[in-house]
Amino acid sequence: MGCLYIVSTPIGNLEDITYRAVRILKEADWIACEDTRTTRRLLDHYGIQTRLVSYHEHNELERSEELIERLRQGETGALVSDAGTPLLSDPGYRVVRGAVKEGIRVEAIPGPSALLAGLVVSGLPTDQFHFGGFLPAKQGQRMRLLESLRDEQATLIFYEAPHRILESLDDIAAALGGREIVVARELTKMHEEVLRGTPATIRNNLAERDMIRGEFVILVAKASEPVQDTTPPEEAVALLVSAGVDRMEAMKTVARERGLSKRDVYKLVSVPKSR
Repeated sequence: MGCLYIVSTPIGNLEDITYRAVRILKEADWIACEDTRTTRRLLDHYGIQTRLVSYHEHNELERSEELIERLRQGETGALVSDAGTPLLSDPGYRVVRGAVKEGIRVEAIPGPSALLAGLVVSGLPTDQFHFGGFLPAKQGQRMRLLESLRDEQATLIFYEAPHRILESLDDIAAALGGREIVVARELTKMHEEVLRGTPATIRNNLAERDMIRGEFVILVAKASEPVQDTTPPEEAVALLVSAGVDRMEAMKTVARERGLSKRDVYKLVSVPKSR
């Protein structure tokens, strides 16, 4: 049987690749990649002529079976993503899982990773961290996720796209308060930028720009201690609604967090207090 190499590639600066990675990419029978045009630019830079095979979220299921069969036949393959370490918020799980089940050797060629680059420059604790990938696109789901991590005793790390960064910072402020955060943009690239402050201050900084560009890594300081929320349930619901969460979703969230029934929360919210 062959071998499948999981090869990390630069996240921006083309110099950020190991000698071993270049050698493996040259020696492999094929390279499975998300976008052949993106990967070809990297290969051309290093004079690598290895054949490319497209492997992305839309063809991952069927292409995995094809690649595993090639590995069974003794071929050597390399899996890369458009940038950074494969499988981290990128396709690749299916082919790796399939190779493992078939007893095919899988080796990692370590290298760049945006989440680790952001963590080590953040100045936030690195002893424990929770990587959440991309935050959910829908606000209700995003708020529920953030609230579930409110007491997490680890630095939180998320990826975010430029068109959602302001909304996500608003929700981080609503769900996690004014704790310290770091937002890293375009890591290792020409316009690399690291912003430090509270969700509100960084949000205001970005909102003042004519255009927001680049890929973002958001890092949130861990909770200083488990938080016991003493805010009355009706006020907690009102806070979530003011942040844009649907009223029924807000009541469900508060009920879940406080160990109350949805009916009890509904009564508190719906029945006006006597004066």
